[in-house]
Amino acid sequence: MNNEHKVSLKEKIGYSLGDLSANLVFQTLVTYLAYFYTDIYGLETQDASYIIFLVGMIAAFAFNPIVGALADRTRSKWGKFRPWILFTSIPLGLVALLAFSTPDFDYTGKVAYAAVTYTLLLLLYAANNLPYAALSGVITGSMKERNSISSYRFVAVMFAQFFVQVFMLPIIEYAGNGDKAVGIEKVMTYLAIIGTIMLLITFFTTKERVIPTPEQKSSLREDLGDLIKNRPWIIMLVLTTLVFITLALKGGSYVYYFENYVDANSLAAFIGPLLNGLTNIGVDFFGDNPISAGFGLFNAGGIIFMIVGISLSKGLADRFGKRDVFGAALFISTLFIAIFYFFAPNSVELMFLSQILHGFFYGITIPLLWAMIADVADYSEWKNNRRATAIIFSAMMIGLKLGLTIGSSLVTWILGLYDYIPNKFGNSETIIQPDTAIQGTKMLVSIYPSIAFFLAIALLFLYEINKKMEVQIEQDLITRRKA
Repeated sequence: MNNEHKVSLKEKIGYSLGDLSANLVFQTLVTYLAYFYTDIYGLETQDASYIIFLVGMIAAFAFNPIVGALADRTRSKWGKFRPWILFTSIPLGLVALLAFSTPDFDYTGKVAYAAVTYTLLLLLYAANNLPYAALSGVITGSMKERNSISSYRFVAVMFAQFFVQVFMLPIIEYAGNGDKAVGIEKVMTYLAIIGTIMLLITFFTTKERVIPTPEQKSSLREDLGDLIKNRPWIIMLVLTTLVFITLALKGGSYVYYFENYVDANSLAAFIGPLLNGLTNIGVDFFGDNPISAGFGLFNAGGIIFMIVGISLSKGLADRFGKRDVFGAALFISTLFIAIFYFFAPNSVELMFLSQILHGFFYGITIPLLWAMIADVADYSEWKNNRRATAIIFSAMMIGLKLGLTIGSSLVTWILGLYDYIPNKFGNSETIIQPDTAIQGTKMLVSIYPSIAFFLAIALLFLYEINKKMEVQIEQDLITRRKA
């Protein structure tokens, strides 16, 4: 491997902080957007579904392709992609705070405010995160180094996910003294500041090394034509959409599942000893609510074992190839989602065990998804003698936004079909849900998300970049670039 392809530990950590920042926003959207709109902000389930779906579709099909095309054509002393990270860092933090604020408007004003702030948030997220993702394709030309970068990056993602899914709900209740509207604004203020600082660190610690040759020029039409003919890109676009549909479906449904299905007494008995241990070491913000505490600890188990899975991902991918490892691990992880359908409300131990096993096997797949997209960019250059990294990575971002949009809007839409009654006061008031709503929350964390994952696994049989082709593409491109 050439020295120009080596990436220092400092740069890997600096790059990973960008995803830590982005996922403070993204994980909040996945986990709490639907719940925020229905049970904190006070929107009807159908209105929340329309906003999430319509704005998300605009973001996926308009914002991402435009940003990808512009980023590939950016010329600056800092490179193609780093300037986008620099100039969007502060606006992204500010709009993330506004999107989870609860101004005292009438109902029509609330709907309009939610639509406008969510639109701005997705626009700025695309302008920041798409160039950030594409940056991983030009930091190094070595596929092994990319696997390593992806592992660092997604350990950072897991830390963000750990905070949002484990601590955020209890902290929101703690910070707002039971008023979730006040609590979430306080929490998002701190997250906006921290996230902005981390994005600036990413800008100052990274470097773009894979630079297209001066004679390489292409029009937007040629770039789009290359995409249409690039079957691995099309497969990854659809696969990414399906993966994020599942993540949004189950991620956005767990909070409803715990508040309306899981037996509080069984949960309190199961987590009681652990909470006592945490209190003894000074971690006491989980409070007396077994539901919010259990929700956080449930997510904690899955995330901790996701990090274990991530740590094994590079070694397995180097030995067996990304595609085969991704498919096998995703299949096993899906089984531990589907099994939730059979759990009774008091089967708390089995719920936690299944979450842990799902987290471990899904963790193996996390770095591989992004590394496979970088391989698709190399495949395109290998086939067409033109490199268009950002527009290739727009597959991931379009798929991510589509999946998030479809999955999150399905959460509120399906809950509406099952006659769910929102808690419009955003407090601890108990609402007795009809049996249909209870069944709906059960389906949303088991059967419905499993369908999308199984379809994604089937698509991998059409994906041609296996271990052998990875090696061939890397060697051919190194030879070509030297020449």
